[in-house]
Amino acid sequence: MKKQRDAAAVTSRLISRPIRRMFPLFLLPMVASFAIGFVWPFIHGIYLSFCQFRTTSDAEFIGFGNYLKALQDQTFMHSFWYTALYAIVSLVLINVLAFTVAYALTQKIRGANIFRTVFFMPNLIGGIVLGYIWSMIFDGILGKYGTSIVLNSTYGFWGLIILMCWQQIGYMMIIYIAGLQAVPEDMLEAAHIDGATKWQTLFHVTIPNVMPSITICMFLSLTNGFKLFDQNLALTGGQPFIINPDGSTLKTTEMLALNIYNTFYGQNTAARGVAQAKAVLFFVLVAGLGLLQLTSTRKKEVQQ
Repeated sequence: MKKQRDAAAVTSRLISRPIRRMFPLFLLPMVASFAIGFVWPFIHGIYLSFCQFRTTSDAEFIGFGNYLKALQDQTFMHSFWYTALYAIVSLVLINVLAFTVAYALTQKIRGANIFRTVFFMPNLIGGIVLGYIWSMIFDGILGKYGTSIVLNSTYGFWGLIILMCWQQIGYMMIIYIAGLQAVPEDMLEAAHIDGATKWQTLFHVTIPNVMPSITICMFLSLTNGFKLFDQNLALTGGQPFIINPDGSTLKTTEMLALNIYNTFYGQNTAARGVAQAKAVLFFVLVAGLGLLQLTSTRKKEVQQ
């Protein structure tokens, strides 16, 4: 037996040596693709945020002027607070409803697999298509009352919330189901033997053990809420509009990503540097909030 184990170990070492030598060759295409497709455009984009340009070939370095204009832009600040409110509301609703559905579907009810499929299917539909579908639904409902989703900012906000919940709950539900199925059975049995109620078991046993899934779902919900673009474009397009005293137009349901898009591709091509500065600020905001949320929720995870 010992000779067989030694022979297997020698064979394993002989096989692994060529693999280790070939590893850089397999790694090189991935590193090159990542550098060309992400690192270089990202660095170049940061540089352009300090420039005034209409095309990348005529970029002129102007310093922090674009960032000052971005922070002084009333539409950008409105989009920031509007997006922040949207992200918080959608974060709470999506995770509470997704966890509730996942918890219900792990209670050995009939047709659980069918319900899982039905809840997950909306996530397979593209955001633009969803936006147009729900736009027709809302206009059909609100049209009976002589209004439209693009004529009322409150309807627009809750329309986006409903759309995002309908699309994302099924996806988050799958992650929560995986977390719930990983809860140790002996802990649940111990809680039952000790006389814990279902609510006590849920809050003191189940949820602490599902914290890794909660961390992932909260991260995805938060970042998706801030990055929302295609649904916002298709459902409301930023409407309705408000004309400010200075003659500028404020789109009341315009979120951050759509504001950056409209700034870059708007009629004022000289503002593309400002749009690029907004994009950099947008990246810093989303990355910072995401890391902060990950750090705070990971501290509450239970080590099994």
